[in-house]
Amino acid sequence: MRSWSKGEIQTLALEAMDERYSRYRLQSAADEQAMLDSLRRFGQISPVVVCLQQENLVLIDGFKRLRAARRLRGFLTLRARRIELDERRAKAALFLLNQTGRRTDLWEEAWLVHALVREDGWSQVEVGELLERHKSWVCRRLALIEKLAAPARDDLRLGLLSPTLARHLVRLPAGNQVRALSAVREHSLTAAELRGVVDLLLAAGTREKENFVLQKPRQALRESQGAEGRSWDPRLSAAGNRVSRQLGSLLDGLARMENWLRHRGRGELRLCDRDVLGKSFHNLGVQTRSVSELTEDFLKELSLP
Repeated sequence: MRSWSKGEIQTLALEAMDERYSRYRLQSAADEQAMLDSLRRFGQISPVVVCLQQENLVLIDGFKRLRAARRLRGFLTLRARRIELDERRAKAALFLLNQTGRRTDLWEEAWLVHALVREDGWSQVEVGELLERHKSWVCRRLALIEKLAAPARDDLRLGLLSPTLARHLVRLPAGNQVRALSAVREHSLTAAELRGVVDLLLAAGTREKENFVLQKPRQALRESQGAEGRSWDPRLSAAGNRVSRQLGSLLDGLARMENWLRHRGRGELRLCDRDVLGKSFHNLGVQTRSVSELTEDFLKELSLP
């Protein structure tokens, strides 16, 4: 290994870089094409980052640049900056070096957390300190990746399953995730369609209904939307229909907010966002508690003879 002083940028051959950590980064065709276009037009703007592990130059930051360079004629080398890190802190650097520009995806964060906890044996508190995040942030990401069935996890890693589709799948039990994933492949379901399919599966109640939804997902969605699309329920009064529509809209909004808080939460927000949104979330907590108490009273009234 030739002399390489701290902070110095050197030129490395493309084949000299070890990509072992690429498994923690998702591949996006759009991002890859954008990087390819940028390299073709402007050349390499910023150096990739590597660290030395057992005489191997392991890539920490610059996976898209490396893949794009391999596709272009005339790119045989890339400029690289070397940093000193052990294996566990190298994984942390994958996250910390991507807090500007295209930030790490939720699933990329989950894979890193899983590797640090399950492979390297760090506690959740230690991982939180290493990644400069709260323990609850670590806990949510660990739970997320461990809820995703292995076949879906493999497809996500290979770019065959989008992060949005994965977020819908993880709402299901592992067994149903595998069956739903098969339906996604067979019927080429979009993210919006899969979301509806998952909602139907969660509400199915019987194996027969689940089988119908998975075998004929678009027909099941059409029938469901037709039933829900009625603007007037003849069983209800005019006031009852108004309340029914309000309840449907409110429950849908609360479900989306619960999903965001459970799987992304404050880890997705910048400091400037927190200052602005803090009061609104405070009001949300106050009003939901009040509505919960009033709802309990109303249900008691409904149960009276």
